[in-house]
Amino acid sequence: MSDWGPVFVAVTLFVLLTPGVLIQIPGKNRVVEFGTFQTSGVSVIVHTLIYFTLVCILLLALQIHMYIA
Repeated sequence: MSDWGPVFVAVTLFVLLTPGVLIQIPGKNRVVEFGTFQTSGVSVIVHTLIYFTLVCILLLALQIHMYIA
């Protein structure tokens, strides 16, 4: 059996936290913008820090595991 929890968590968070797709923090005109499909260097750094924090919390603290038989 292989553990698919880390893969599922990482892919899901990557899709949800890609800057400009669903949400962009900070936006070009506002603090938060939705669905702009644009990005900036600061936005990439902020989203990277949020992604890293959530992955650490979900995988290390909550120990999410998914086994597929």
